[in-house]
Amino acid sequence: MLIDLLPAFALFALVSSITPGPNNTMLLASGVNFGFLRTIPHALGISLGFMLLVLAVGLGLGEIFTAVPWTYTALRWIGAAYLLYLAWCIATSGSVSEAGDQDSRPMTFLGAAAFQWVNPKAWVMAVGAITTYVPAQGYVYNVVVIAAVFALVNLPSVCVWAGFGSVLRNVLRVPRWLRLFNWSMAALLVLSLYPLLQSPAPV
Repeated sequence: MLIDLLPAFALFALVSSITPGPNNTMLLASGVNFGFLRTIPHALGISLGFMLLVLAVGLGLGEIFTAVPWTYTALRWIGAAYLLYLAWCIATSGSVSEAGDQDSRPMTFLGAAAFQWVNPKAWVMAVGAITTYVPAQGYVYNVVVIAAVFALVNLPSVCVWAGFGSVLRNVLRVPRWLRLFNWSMAALLVLSLYPLLQSPAPV
C-alpha cells in the first residue's frame, strides 16, 4: 500500500530535492543577486513545474522514451543548451540587485516551472519516483499523492538554497567577490551537465 511507502518516499524526495543540482545552484545564485523575497517565485515555479512533471510522467508521458528513445537524447541536449545559457546569464550578472532595481530580474515563476520540462535531473527524479514508489492498485490516485507529497517536500528544500544565498548577499556586495561567486556558480551549473548527459534514458 502507498501509506507503507510514504516514509521511504519522503526521504527520497528530501534527498533528491535538497542535494546540489541545476535548480539549487540557480536558486543559490538568485538568493545572492536578488535576495530571498524576489527569489520566492523562482522556488514556487520549480515546485509546481516539477509536480506537474511527476503527474505527466505517472500518467504515461514517460512512455514516450520507451517508444521513441531519441526523444530523451533530444531532451538532454535541449536542456544542456538552456543550462549553458543560464550559466552565462549568472556569470555576467552585475552588482547585487536592490528590490527596486529593474535592470536585472530573477527567473520568473513561469520560467522556473517551464525549465523543469527540459531539466534532465528533474526527469530522472520524476521517473524514479513513479517507478519505485507508486503501487499498481489505485494507480492514478497514488500518482496524484506522490506528486503532491513531492511538491510539499521540494518547496522548503529548494528554499533552503535561496535562503543561504540571501545570507551570503551582504558578504558579496564587494563587486570583485560577487563576480567570483557568479562565475563559480556558472561553472558548477556547467559541471552539473556531465552526469546528467552521461546517464541513460530513464525508462
